[in-house]
Amino acid sequence: MTQSFSGRRLARELGDWRTSAPAYRALSDRIRVLLLDGRLGSGITLPAERELSQSLAVSRTTVAAAYAALRDHGYLSSVRGSGSTLALPGGRRGAHTSPIDLRLDFTKATCAAYPGMAAAYRQAADLLPGYLHHHGFDMDGLPELREEIAGSYAQRGLPTSPAQIMVTIGAQHALNLLTGTLYSAGDRILVEQPTYPHALDTFAVAGARMLSAPVTSEHGWNIAEAAQLIRRSAPSMAFLMPDFQNPTGLSMPAADRARLAAVAAREGMVLVADETTAMLDIDRGPELPLAAYGPGVVTLGSLGKLAWGGLRIGWIRGPRELLDRVRRHRPSTDLGTPLFEQLVATLLLRELPLLAASRTRDLRRGRDHLSGLLASAFPEWTWPVPDGGMSLWINTGNLSTSALSLAARAEGMALVPGPRFGLDGAFERFLRFPFCYSNEELTEGVRILSGAAARTGGIPFRLPLQAVI
Repeated sequence: MTQSFSGRRLARELGDWRTSAPAYRALSDRIRVLLLDGRLGSGITLPAERELSQSLAVSRTTVAAAYAALRDHGYLSSVRGSGSTLALPGGRRGAHTSPIDLRLDFTKATCAAYPGMAAAYRQAADLLPGYLHHHGFDMDGLPELREEIAGSYAQRGLPTSPAQIMVTIGAQHALNLLTGTLYSAGDRILVEQPTYPHALDTFAVAGARMLSAPVTSEHGWNIAEAAQLIRRSAPSMAFLMPDFQNPTGLSMPAADRARLAAVAAREGMVLVADETTAMLDIDRGPELPLAAYGPGVVTLGSLGKLAWGGLRIGWIRGPRELLDRVRRHRPSTDLGTPLFEQLVATLLLRELPLLAASRTRDLRRGRDHLSGLLASAFPEWTWPVPDGGMSLWINTGNLSTSALSLAARAEGMALVPGPRFGLDGAFERFLRFPFCYSNEELTEGVRILSGAAARTGGIPFRLPLQAVI
């Protein structure tokens, strides 16, 4: 069934779409970005020209020209009497956007596999025959893996029983399970602004009304505003990343963790803390997990960022009563976590200090290299240098990152513009740039970025970057 967007709804998705480019081109570019990064799906029928012009307070001629530009580039098909429908050219993600065409893909903040990964898989293969008597439908997780996960929390200062752990097929799967368990129709969910895009996707699919609590590079989390939202709107759950937050790289101070956990406990709200980046420490040092500050905090974890994205193992740490509820809900979603991957994860957790140290070295090298490149090429841009995580959150001044990402795609590089990390089109002037890639890839990426910025009229072209090592 074809989905139609009203003019008001599309205007909300577009957010701050105006740039220094002609209005029709800025509008068509913005719609194209929304299609390419998945916020608008192929097959969606756009509102009529007159309706959208009224919602955006622009002339109908501007909307007509924007639609014509989208048709010319193969992103829109129009049939008289049936409206205008978004489409991906050739069934792919547009010109210059398929994996074959891309030379660099910076849309994923993820590292190459840990050097010990192959050995862990070989060792797990040797162990697997001893588990073939198992029926294979594992809803809780192997006892030895849950023990290792519980032990990792104890080492961080949070005593944990294996009974408080449920193993899942990655952290995103864990979030879906929790959302299906905690959320009821009509509930509100509190999220950080900006935040992890696929969390927003999960809540949007559930039909949740999302409330946003700001996180800024200058001031971090606004706990007072978050507390006010919780008291006034009574959300059933909140989602946040307190350690090396994606995309800002910030970590929540201990005092803020205590205040937020206290508010959540007082108001009866479940705090869901995504700790998939918590072990990506470069300079910060140990920090107590958010769950150490209150019993109402549920934690998501995984080895995807730390070890390898291809290892689909995650977990939920929470009260036993909540895990019982998740267990009852889970069969409607899946029938358990694969045993072989659990064996690999168990072996990796047994060498967690080596794994974390290896990742720290790579991330420090990438962070410092990328910061140096950007400082030379874009002195007008600003960004905090995070003490952990995988990416920089860059303020590009007056440059639209949607336009920038389209210009970069034309040169074979994929980026995620800032609005993908926010609600209602916010963060148009922000760009997430991962530093978890090789120095050669980062150097080439900034070279392409410089040319793209010059073409969009935001920053003068000021290479050569050959001199930046």
